[in-house]
Amino acid sequence: MTHALIVTHGQPSDPEPAEAVLAAYAADVNALCAGVSVHSATLAAPGALDSALDKIPGDAVIYPLFMAKGWFVTDVLPKRIGDRRNPILDPLGADPKLPQLVAQTLEGTLQDKDWRSQETDLVIAAHGSGRSRNPSAVATAFGDALLQLIPLGSLRLGFVEEAPSISVAAAGTGAQTLCLPFFACTGGHVLEDVPQELSKAKFKGQVLPVVGELPLVQQHIASVLKAFSSSK
Repeated sequence: MTHALIVTHGQPSDPEPAEAVLAAYAADVNALCAGVSVHSATLAAPGALDSALDKIPGDAVIYPLFMAKGWFVTDVLPKRIGDRRNPILDPLGADPKLPQLVAQTLEGTLQDKDWRSQETDLVIAAHGSGRSRNPSAVATAFGDALLQLIPLGSLRLGFVEEAPSISVAAAGTGAQTLCLPFFACTGGHVLEDVPQELSKAKFKGQVLPVVGELPLVQQHIASVLKAFSSSK
């Protein structure tokens, strides 16, 4: 049996609920990952990462469940690992297959609803940042790649922490609209900020699961972990 560790940021102000959500997420991936034991830890929960690392061998891979290859992935996580030699994969948001996986999900949803893609609007609700352009650049590049794979009536980007807001992006859309939360896990932003912003816009469409919890994405993460483990 080989091992893998999924790591995400978590919620510093209230770490335990996010830790539990990630543990459930890892259990879902583990069920798809024959031959690999999948563990989890958030950076925000005190002692969680060290405890998880103590349970896995030094060659066990770490999968960053983040939507951007930013400061937490390139600086904080390596420093927190310290002298340990566990390899760190690229985060979910940097996976070149992500647009295709989401396009397939959208096609399935549209087929179920008997909607034509060219007549359907898509609102991507992303985190953004008031300090760094990287998160919004990743979401924008993802949206551009998605439009190359599936024709849409419109694709609108809105952010929690920068302009345009999600409510501005969703304003004026009709019932034939999908909202995709561009987040790795279901946390405070997804449970609180996104619904509040959509309510402001009087959003009438359907909200999809967050990107990281789409079944095709979870299956892909499992395949990545299995492929890395079998290559050692």
